[in-house]
Amino acid sequence: MAKPMAIEVYNPNGKYRVVSTKPMPGTRWINLLVDQGCRVEICHLKKTILSVEDIIELIGNKCDGVIGQLTEDWGETLFSALSKAGGKVFSNMAVGYNNVDVEAANKYGIAVGNTPGVLTETTAELAASLSLAAARRIVEADGFMRAGLYEGWLPHLFVGNLLKGQTVGVIGAGRIGSAYARMMVEGFKMNLIYFDLYQSTRLEKFVTAYGQFLKANGEQPVTWKRASSMEEVLREADLISLHPVLDKTTYHLVNKERLAMMKKEAILVNCSRGPVIDEVALVNHLRENPMFRVGLDVFEEEPFMKPGLADMKNAIVVPHIASASKWTREGMATLAALNVLGRIKGYPIWSDPNRVDPFLNENASPPNASPSIVNSKALGLPVSKL
Repeated sequence: MAKPMAIEVYNPNGKYRVVSTKPMPGTRWINLLVDQGCRVEICHLKKTILSVEDIIELIGNKCDGVIGQLTEDWGETLFSALSKAGGKVFSNMAVGYNNVDVEAANKYGIAVGNTPGVLTETTAELAASLSLAAARRIVEADGFMRAGLYEGWLPHLFVGNLLKGQTVGVIGAGRIGSAYARMMVEGFKMNLIYFDLYQSTRLEKFVTAYGQFLKANGEQPVTWKRASSMEEVLREADLISLHPVLDKTTYHLVNKERLAMMKKEAILVNCSRGPVIDEVALVNHLRENPMFRVGLDVFEEEPFMKPGLADMKNAIVVPHIASASKWTREGMATLAALNVLGRIKGYPIWSDPNRVDPFLNENASPPNASPSIVNSKALGLPVSKL
């Protein structure tokens, strides 16, 4: 007999039933739902990734909305179950929704929420952290010290790369990519080369202005260049950070051939999506080029790494923590909850999902709108005029 679900319930007599497949940081998201008449049920099943069957059991016979996680498989089966239970909305507690079959959601008339606008700086900060850690071999040196191997200063001990004056390459200069570029340019006085299908005028103006500031103070000015191809970035940059969306065109964007284009002592950072890199090819490249270094927050087949990656001393691997600052994770929980609440209440959709400060202000009531519904146009949902 299956073990019963461990469920924590808030406001048991609430009019609307909202299920969260995982406990989420903070309490504001719970309070916002409870204050608007929702019964909130939080699953505490000690299982990292819930199965489709687990979630169907959580949905039950009546459910108005679900807050879920990017590790879950939200397709035809789950949207059918949610629709039969009277549900109107599912929201990922994530900006990405590669785990969601949006067409299936459209078929059943279910809105799909996500949480952009709150991860930009946090994700860029982790990419910058991985860049610096890889350049200065911090993880290797930390392990060396903890193993009791340090016997005194040596001229060649963990010699790494100086970032100042080198070139940072950014592939995908959207909000996160541009934030990362600004950190590296201003923080380490690096030159910039970037590739994006769209020109990043604001980023270019920032680097130009900072270069003029440095020159006015007697220092070498930084420069920027918009590359005509991704290959140009790979060939010229000393440090490359990946920030593209994941789709058919970016799957294995970095493969054996493109890794071979990079400098032998280059650093590659990925905080976007794991399948952007061919991980098998990466392991081979790391093995054959010991001075090439990589910092990874995401992996091709999470939660697993390809064989050999964990053994590479020139790889820094962290468990998908780009958004793991307290402010960001609590903000994501709040936005996901408000996506669900907005659809239950019949509110319109917020006109700009990347400008979410009004929803995160704890000293004021949030707007009567869903912060971000990715299939709002397909469902014909009205847009807020606020």
